[in-house]
Amino acid sequence: MKLSQFRFKLPDTQVALEPSFRAFDNPDGTIDKIYRRDECRLMVVHRKSGTIEMFKKDDEGNEIKDADGNSVYMGFRDVVNYFDDGDVFIFNDTKVFPARLYGTKEKTDAKIEVFLLRELNEELRLWDVLVEPARKIRIGNKLFFDEDGPMVAEVIDNTTSRGRTLRFLYDCPHEEFKRELFALGEAPLPRYIVDRRPATPDDMENFQTIFARNEGAVTAPATGLHFSRELMKIMEIRGINFAFITVHCGLGNFEPIEVEDLTKHKMNSEQMNVGAEACRIVNEAKSSEHRVCAVGVSTMRATETAVGTDGLLKEFDGWTNKFIFPPYDFGMANCMVTNFYHPESTMLMTTAAFGGYDIVMEAYDMAVKNGYMFGCYGDALLILND
Repeated sequence: MKLSQFRFKLPDTQVALEPSFRAFDNPDGTIDKIYRRDECRLMVVHRKSGTIEMFKKDDEGNEIKDADGNSVYMGFRDVVNYFDDGDVFIFNDTKVFPARLYGTKEKTDAKIEVFLLRELNEELRLWDVLVEPARKIRIGNKLFFDEDGPMVAEVIDNTTSRGRTLRFLYDCPHEEFKRELFALGEAPLPRYIVDRRPATPDDMENFQTIFARNEGAVTAPATGLHFSRELMKIMEIRGINFAFITVHCGLGNFEPIEVEDLTKHKMNSEQMNVGAEACRIVNEAKSSEHRVCAVGVSTMRATETAVGTDGLLKEFDGWTNKFIFPPYDFGMANCMVTNFYHPESTMLMTTAAFGGYDIVMEAYDMAVKNGYMFGCYGDALLILND
């Protein structure tokens, strides 16, 4: 397929800059926001029948109306109504670290953004990073991150146009170093958010799933952000099982595609791990013909990397650069929860491959017309393939 087939007009007002919340007016005119993970909207696509659902229905299948006679949109908690005892949700349990730091260049005091990607050498304090503006940062430069503290880094290599290798000059035990380094950072929100508002301390909690366990991601597995403890307890009571894999989400999903022919686009690699317990839970459900639901694009890419020719999930510890776009034959999950994403994004392409290009693009058109929110903090889409 072609890149141009995934273009659509998305109003700036429908790009979510913060999670779903309830607002409360204070006597002094200020507003308190209570963030609620599971209160975004939910749309449901049934691929086999070609139908799309947006509104709540009663037991007789009639749309529920509000006091003004308007149909009531489904909320994310309604996702449980499509699953039964024995079905499985596959979650990505990667943990986001505060990857975005701001430092100053020696002598000039120029402000430099440093985005931590991954630690290359624990003993030498070497990190792979991106810097902005890159033109000002050369090998040998030193960056200072704390006016009153000892956190200093030296540029020792250029890796890409924006990429650098930094050596942090900080002599202490490794755990203390990482604690001090991360204390200087902030939540690594996507550029389309931080260009419009600064990150806040709340973001470090909101941009993290409640089941985050294995540190290494520089962006959140966004669909997993919708799952609250209350919702997962409801799912557990209903007999729905959970399998956890790890995919350390990188920035590749946000990089623009620069070729019209999608077969020529190369994804950045992401580190992933699929353990024996996850395989057991998923394969038992699949063998007994229960639903297996991939939560998010990162999970879908990982399970398609680790699925065997027999349709069962295999243990895997390594890297994946799998890029899924239509047409594609899926071997593992038979349903998927994802967010609504930007035009021409790799996440939209994977969604269209799973749900079917025509109906997914129709769902996106309906989402725009009905005011759904897009992006990492946006609304959700459930796709059922059976």
